[in-house]
Amino acid sequence: MPSPSPLTPLQWVICAVAALGFAFDSYELLMLPIIVRPALADLLGVAPNSLAVNEWVGTIQYVPAVAGGIFGLLGGYLTDLFGRRRVLVWSILLYAFSAMFAGMATSVGSLLFWRCCTFVGVCVEFVAAVAWLAELFTDPKQRERVIGYTQAFGSIGGLMVTGAYYLVVTYGHSLPEVRGGHEAWRYTLLSGVIPAIPLIVIRPFLPESPAWQAKKQAGTLARPSFGELFRPRFARTTIVTTVMMACAYAAAFGAIQQMPRVVPGLEEVRTLPRTAQEQVISGVQSFQEFGGLAGRVLLAFLAAIVVGRRRLLYCFQVPGLILLPLVFFLVPTAGLPLAQWGIFFVGMATIAQFSFWGNYLPRVYPTYLRGTGESFAANVGGRMIGTCAALVTTQLVASMPGATVPIKLAYASAVVGTTAYVIGFIASFWLPEPSQTDLPD
Repeated sequence: MPSPSPLTPLQWVICAVAALGFAFDSYELLMLPIIVRPALADLLGVAPNSLAVNEWVGTIQYVPAVAGGIFGLLGGYLTDLFGRRRVLVWSILLYAFSAMFAGMATSVGSLLFWRCCTFVGVCVEFVAAVAWLAELFTDPKQRERVIGYTQAFGSIGGLMVTGAYYLVVTYGHSLPEVRGGHEAWRYTLLSGVIPAIPLIVIRPFLPESPAWQAKKQAGTLARPSFGELFRPRFARTTIVTTVMMACAYAAAFGAIQQMPRVVPGLEEVRTLPRTAQEQVISGVQSFQEFGGLAGRVLLAFLAAIVVGRRRLLYCFQVPGLILLPLVFFLVPTAGLPLAQWGIFFVGMATIAQFSFWGNYLPRVYPTYLRGTGESFAANVGGRMIGTCAALVTTQLVASMPGATVPIKLAYASAVVGTTAYVIGFIASFWLPEPSQTDLPD
C-alpha cells in the first residue's frame, strides 16, 4: 500500500484547530480537580478539608457532567443535521466564555451553573471534532494517526492547566484583583477564554466535512435518529460502547480525579502551609498529565500497527486494572512518591482509553449517524453514567476506614475505580471489531 501524501497547509491548520480544541477540552475539565477544593472553601467559608467541601465536590463534578451529557447528546444529533464545522466552532466558544464567567462566580450555585455550560461545550466539541477529522482524512493509517495524535493534545491541555495553576498560586498576588482578592482558582478559570481568541481568526478558513457536505448537497443524507442506534444493525455496538465508555469515565472521575484531594492528607504534605500544599498538588497533577500524554501518544502509535481493536484496548486496560487498586489502597501509607509515580502509570493506562474511543467510534457508524452514535456512547455512557462515579466516591468516604477525610477518600477511590475497570474488562469481550479499515458510508 502506498504511503499517504504529506499533509497540506490547510490540513495542518485543521489539525491545529482540532488539537487546540482537544487541549482545551482537557484544560477546562481538569482544572476542576485542582481548583474545586480551594474554590468551595472560599465560596462556602469553611476549611478546605472539611466534610462540607467533600459533600459539594460530588455535586460540582457530577451535575455539570449530566448537563453536558444531555446537551452533548443533542449536539451529536445537530452535528449530523447541520454539519461538523459549525457545531465544532460554537461548542469551543461556549466552553471558553462560560469558563471565564465561572471565574467570576460569587456563590456555589453560580459556579455550578457556569461549570454546566462549560461541560456542555466540551461534550459537544469532542463529538464534532472526531467526526470532522475522521471524514477529512480518507487514508486509514493517516486518519488513525491524525485522530490519535490530535487527541494526545488533550493531555497537553492537562499539563497546561497544571502549569497555569502553579504559576497563579505562586505569583497570583501580582495579578489584578478579581472579586476583591487574588484567589488562584479564579485566575485559573478565567484563563479558559484563551481558545476563543485564535478560533475567531481561523474560522473562515475551516472546511466542512466533504463526505457530509456531498451527501447534504445531493439530498442523500439520511436524517439521524436515536432509535436507529438500537436497531439490530447497531444495537450491540451502541450498548457495549456505552457501557465501556461509562467505565472509562468512572475510573477517571471516581478515582484519578480524586488524587488532588488525597495528596493534602499525606504525612509529608499535611503540615505544609496552604500555598506549599497547592504547589505539591500541582506537581502531582503534572505526573498524571505526563502519564496521560504518554498513554495517548503510545495509543496513537499503536493504533496504526495493532490490527485488532480489542487487542489494542487490552494494552492499556489490563495494566490499569492491576495498577489502580494498588496505587489507591497503598498511597495513604506509602506517601508522596507513590502518589506521583502511581498516578503517572494509572493515568497512562486510563487516559489512553479516551483516545481509543476517538479512533474506534467513527469506524462503526455511517456518515448520517456518526455524530449521533459517537455522542450517545460518549455522553450517555461517559458523561452521564460514568461521571456519577465521582458522586459515589464522595458518598463512600464516610463508610471507609481511616483517620482523616483524604485517607478515607483514597480507599473509596480504590473501590470505585477498580469496580469500573472490572466491569469494562468484562464488557470488552462483546466489543465488535470494525468490519473494514475505511469509514462506513
